[in-house]
Amino acid sequence: MQLLNQSEAAKMLRLSARTMERLRVSGSGPLYVKCGRSVRYRVCDLEAWIAARVVGSTSEPSLRQVSDRVGVRS
Repeated sequence: MQLLNQSEAAKMLRLSARTMERLRVSGSGPLYVKCGRSVRYRVCDLEAWIAARVVGSTSEPSLRQVSDRVGVRS
């Protein structure tokens, strides 16, 4: 199992390290592993997070719209 640090995970997702922090704090980002004070991401969790965001068209409801309808906060 390969663990990536925040910078490596951000690079894989083409996001900034700060965006990774925001996603982690809000609970809307990929799953992560706490190793003491360090945060690590499993590659399989990053891939699953990406796969959960695949849409077929712009007319499909966004994740936020769907979670708002069922009363879930993201």
